[in-house]
Parts: sequence; C-alpha cells; structure tokens
Amino acid sequence: MTAPPVLTAEDELQWLALRMVPGLGTRRIGILLERLQTPQAIFRASRSELEAAGLTGALAQSIASGCSFDDAASQQQQARKAGAQLVTLNDSRYPEALRTIFDPPPVLFARGRVELLSSISIGVVGTRHPTPYGVAAAERLTGDLARAGMTITSGMARGIDTAAHKAALAAAMGAEALTIAVLGCGVDIVYPSENRKLAAEIAARGVIISEFPMGTVAFPQNFPIRNRIISGLSCGILVVEGAQYSGSAITARLAIDQGREVFAVPGNITSKMSWGPNLLIKQGAKLVQDWNDVVVDLPQSAQRRLIDEGRQRIMNQGLGAVTGVKSESPGESAASQLTEPHQQVARRVLEKLKTDQAVQLDALVDTIEDASPSEIIAALFELEILGLARQMPGRNFVKVW
Repeated sequence: MTAPPVLTAEDELQWLALRMVPGLGTRRIGILLERLQTPQAIFRASRSELEAAGLTGALAQSIASGCSFDDAASQQQQARKAGAQLVTLNDSRYPEALRTIFDPPPVLFARGRVELLSSISIGVVGTRHPTPYGVAAAERLTGDLARAGMTITSGMARGIDTAAHKAALAAAMGAEALTIAVLGCGVDIVYPSENRKLAAEIAARGVIISEFPMGTVAFPQNFPIRNRIISGLSCGILVVEGAQYSGSAITARLAIDQGREVFAVPGNITSKMSWGPNLLIKQGAKLVQDWNDVVVDLPQSAQRRLIDEGRQRIMNQGLGAVTGVKSESPGESAASQLTEPHQQVARRVLEKLKTDQAVQLDALVDTIEDASPSEIIAALFELEILGLARQMPGRNFVKVW
C-alpha cells in the first residue's frame, strides 16, 4: 500500500476517524486494511461486510454509524494547533521497519523532522532511577552512536531515556539532531513535566512521535504499548541498567519478537539496576563496552548505509563531522582543530584503509606519495583518536566500522 507522502485534509479525517472508533484496536484496524485497503472503503462497507472481516456486531455498527468523525475533526484541529503532522500506514514517510511488526500503529502523530523516522535507529532504554555509572554509560555510548550517524530512539522518560536524548542532542552541537522521542501520551503533552525544555528541543531538532491521540495523558498502561514502537523503529535495542522485570526488559523481549538485535551494558553484580542487562547478556544479548560493539552487529545493509553516509560527511564537512571516541588527553587535538593540509592527508589515508584487511604502514607511505611519513603517522594518530582507524600488531591498520 502506497500513497502520496502528504495527506489531504479529507484523507487525514478518514484515518483519524478509523483510529478513533471506540474498541477498535490496532490489530483489528490492520486486518480491516488488509481486506479493504483504505479507511474510506472501510467506512463505505456494509455491516455484514464488516462482520465478515471478523468484527462483532457492535463494532461493525459503530463503524457504519460514522460516530467517530466528530472526534476525528477535533483531533485534526488539535494536531494543527500543536504543529503536529499525521503519518499514516499508507504514507510513503511511514517507517518501513515499523510497518513490518505484528501490530504497526495505523496513525503516528509527529512533531518535528518526520524524515528521521526512516533513518538508521538504535533504541536506548533503561531505568528511571539510574546510578551515576548508568548515566555516564548512556551518555558516552549514545553520543558516540549519534556521531556515527545513528538515530537515538527512546521514550523521553526520566533517567536513561533523558540521558540518551541529551547526549544525542549534544553530539549534534546545535545542528539538527538524530533523536526520536516516542511518547506514551499525546505529542502535545509533556511527560514527565520536568522534561519540558528537552521536549521543545527534540521537537525543534529531532522528532517527537506517538500513536496516542492528541490530549491523551500518560496512563501507566500506555508505556508497554509504546515500547513496541521504540523497538519496531530500531535495528536493535541497547539496555542500560534496569531491574529484572522492568520496562526495559519488556522492550528487549519485544525486540526479540520483532527480530531485532538486543545489546546490553554490563553492570555491577551487587546492584539491582544491573540485574536486567546482566541477565540479558547471560541469555545471549551482545555485551557492549563501546559504540563499535553495536555497529558491528547491525544488519549489513545498515552498516553499508552508515559507511556511505560517514564517508560523505568526511568528504563534505571534514573529519570533525564524523564519529569517534573523543580524545581523553588535553594535548590530543580533535579533527575540527586540524589544519586543512592535515585534513587532506587524513582523508587520503582513510581512503586507503580497509575494514576487512589490514594495511601495513610502509604500504601507506609508498602509496601516498605527496605526504611525508610523519604526516601519515600523524593522520593515523588522529584517525585512531576519532575512532575511525585501529592499529593492529606489526604496524598494521584497519578502518573501523
């Protein structure tokens, strides 16, 4: 099912009316759409046709009566007032990864950069009551992953979610940020209230989405429902602290059901906040110590896209725009501080390096004729600091991805 990327006002109203039918859940909407293709066809169907699609008589009557159109008109007005867009299941902007889950939401309300929904995303989840270690781990890993070109998807809750979003915003240094906040309430509601400033920044530089209608408050039962969207949008889920039976554990199970990778940051065995991720590691989740532990286990298509986009950033903006582990020594310069000649040498060195085969230093010196050995060594040093290259035994080097 495909359609023009921008809905007409009438199309919006039809989708919203379908979403607002009382008692008609996401899965039933999906079944109806598979059978009848469009909301317009569903509302034109007879009661007997709707019952033949598996609906009860009461539900079929509710649809046939058109009673949900008043609510739909109100939702449409509220969305426009809040600056929210509608992204429906037949919209070309609807994320393909989410479309493939068992029960994709038929309508997403979005505030911000809708194009981020189709980017390469990693879900970051964890406890609302993190330890300092958990916050530091979330900030470091999500910051590095954002600089690698991955979109950070989380739920804007207290704790790890907030740390992840803030790290992604900081990694963008004031520019458009790679972060998606998936809410368990309407996109016009800020929950928790202390994240009002964070929500405004994400709406301006990233995107806030929800499947819940405008004005929906943050009921506890909404959060497990929204968690399937966090995992559904993502290539994988990174768990940073959480109890054994926490919301992050639920999200990890959803990710497994959806065929996504599960990553976990190990923690102190004496801390209850480490029970969740440590148990996931025992059960087969990938142990994560740095951002590259996530990237190397992504699907090959996602890796290739990250490599291509990273190479393009190098060529267009210089090495300062590309990810890497930050220099830990005050004397080590970041790529943004390199002079232009140094950037040119570093670019040529990076072009010669390979991800699947080590290149010897002498070979680099021989093939890059217009740079001195000292310039090449300096360039390799900078690339290592940025996390773009790694030295192997015997003065061999590989490109890191």
